[in-house]
Amino acid sequence: MTGDEPSVPHTARIWNYLLGGTDNFAVDRVVGDRVLVGQPALAENARLSRAYLTRVVRWLAGEAGIRQFLDLGAGLPTADNTHEVAQSVAPESRIVYVDNDPLVVSQGRALLTSHPRGETVYLDASLENMAHVLREAGRTLDFEQPVAVLFMGVLGHIKDDAVAQNLTRTAMAAVPSGSYLAICDSTDTTPEVAEAAASGTSPQPSPTTCAARTAWRASSTAWNWSTPAWSR
Repeated sequence: MTGDEPSVPHTARIWNYLLGGTDNFAVDRVVGDRVLVGQPALAENARLSRAYLTRVVRWLAGEAGIRQFLDLGAGLPTADNTHEVAQSVAPESRIVYVDNDPLVVSQGRALLTSHPRGETVYLDASLENMAHVLREAGRTLDFEQPVAVLFMGVLGHIKDDAVAQNLTRTAMAAVPSGSYLAICDSTDTTPEVAEAAASGTSPQPSPTTCAARTAWRASSTAWNWSTPAWSR
C-alpha cells in the first residue's frame, strides 16, 4: 500500500487533517472526526506539538547556533517544516528527514526544497535500523559537529519503552558534545490520554503508548536539560 488510496484512511494524512492541512482525503477526515469524539483536545494538541517543533528548531538554530538537524519520523510536509524554520534563521543549515512511509517519503521529496546555501534530504529508512539511518544521514551531516536530533511524535509508535529509549541513546551516541535532543510525544500524565492510546482511539494504524515521565528522565541522565531541549 502506497498511502495514496483515497478510500483507505492513512495515519499521516489523518494527522495532516488534524493540523489543518489539505493533503488528505474524505476518508481521513471521517476517521479524524471520529477520533475527536473520544479525544476532543487532539486537534489542538496536534497544533501545539507543531508549535513546539517550530519553537525548538528556531531556538536551536538561533540561540544554540545549531546548523545540522536530524528529523526522525518526520511525517507529511505541512507549514513550518524543520528545514523552513531552521533555514529562515540560518540559511546554511543542513536537514535530514527520515521516514519509511512511502507516501511521506514521496511527498517529502517532491515538496521539501532547500535554501541554496543549505541542504535538505529525505531518507527512506526505518528507525528500527538506526545504524543504517545514521550511516546514510552521515552523507549529508557532519557527525563531528553538533547535531540536533528530533523525535517528534514518533516514539509513541514503539510499544516497548526500553526499545524507544535505546533508539534515543543510539542516536545521541553518534553525535558529539554540544548536540541536542528534542522529543515531543504523549505522556501518561492524564488518564484520558493514556486510555485513548491503550484503547486505539488515536489516529494510528496500530496502538500507541504513552511514555512515563520518570522513564524518560531515567533515560536522559547523561544529558543536560536546556529549555526547550536536552543537550550533551
